[in-house]
Amino acid sequence: MVASGLEYRSPIDLTRFAHESERRFARVLDFYDVPWEYEPVEFSLRWDANGRTVAGFRPDFWLPEQRLFVEVTTLNQRLVTKKNRKVRRMGELYPEVRIKILYQRDTLALLAKYGLAATDPGDWGSVRSA
Repeated sequence: MVASGLEYRSPIDLTRFAHESERRFARVLDFYDVPWEYEPVEFSLRWDANGRTVAGFRPDFWLPEQRLFVEVTTLNQRLVTKKNRKVRRMGELYPEVRIKILYQRDTLALLAKYGLAATDPGDWGSVRSA
């Protein structure tokens, strides 16, 4: 799209997502005009003896109107287990923060329902190495 001689680029085009499933989730949010920010905050989960953060967690999406963080997972069980552990720790340290994990099966169902993605996660590929 071109406006006043400038090419329009959506936030999705300007964001470097860690995984294609995150990009597709952002497309659903955009479709419904849900404002979002990608990885805007890192929460400290563990500190060293000097008070410096040694472990943190940066949820994938912040939905300001819902005051909700959303973490999108992949099929890699090791990563799902790690994310579940981090979200539990966040709940202990930051009980006032709302966060939801969107599991791969949830993402696939949502994207398939709205025709925004192939249902084969093998086609998703990573767009940035973790």
